[in-house]
Amino acid sequence: MSKERPEQNSKLPLVIVNPKSAAGSTREAWAATASELRTHFGPYSASFTKGPGDATAIAERAANEGRAFIIACGGDGTINEVANGIIRSDADAELGILPSGTGGDFRRSLSMPNEPREAARALREGSAKRIDAGKVTFSDNDGEEVSRFFLNVSSVGLAASIIDRVKDTKVFDWLPTKHLRGQANFAASTLREIADLEPFILRVRIDDGDEMQLQSINFCIANARYFGGGMMIAPDASLTDGMLDLVNIGAISAAKVVARGITLYRGTHLALDEVDHRLARKIEVAAFDPTAEIRLETDGELPGRLPAVYECVPNAIKVRVPKAG
Repeated sequence: MSKERPEQNSKLPLVIVNPKSAAGSTREAWAATASELRTHFGPYSASFTKGPGDATAIAERAANEGRAFIIACGGDGTINEVANGIIRSDADAELGILPSGTGGDFRRSLSMPNEPREAARALREGSAKRIDAGKVTFSDNDGEEVSRFFLNVSSVGLAASIIDRVKDTKVFDWLPTKHLRGQANFAASTLREIADLEPFILRVRIDDGDEMQLQSINFCIANARYFGGGMMIAPDASLTDGMLDLVNIGAISAAKVVARGITLYRGTHLALDEVDHRLARKIEVAAFDPTAEIRLETDGELPGRLPAVYECVPNAIKVRVPKAG
């Protein structure tokens, strides 16, 4: 596998590949993916990540060195890192997405195909669209205050707990492929977390208004529409309206979550009495109990904990979207 540095062939589009995404399936499928990309997209150069943060550093360096088109090959976490690198750079590079992760939630909001051949054609024939990003400032896992951009969804509560459990669950190692093991772990972890549902109380301030208390099992700040492997958590979210969608799922029983779970995939859950939805440009959120540790999830990763401040960054980045029709 070539480990070409971004400086080489700097006029070509750069594909930043996370070989560990989709439980390592990206590495296993790269030869076939690369062939489809060459055939249906055209010439490009590639750089492979070795660990967390690599994609951000590679993308920022490449953008600053004049790379005009930078493509993230991986899941939502890889897209998040590449987007952070581009936004933090001094340049205005365009982001492309070559889906290769397990969830693929952000690509759904762009209608980007999941198959490499069709995705390659969409990257070749598509056009640039400038979209918003979310910015969240929070306490990282070392207790330091940091800021991070996100294109999709950030949340606290159930989703973060599921992801945390998935990362620690290995009971499905007997399944034949890494992809199936990942899906099975996610499904089992979801059921276990739902069974242990316990609402918590948050202190929330919206657009510098009065502080309110919200009871929650899952508190989402959405820039795009989907999370959790296809759940339409924010069905009305727009990538270009200069606003973030706040979706709070309040005190709801585990039985009702199971019975009404399909509404999350259809986007009809906003009609439930326990769900609160509103638009905002800025959201401040903290645990009601200052001693409680509430984990924060951003584009499928667990970078830290509350308190957090969310802000919308309008027109933050250019993204290649498929040709209409």
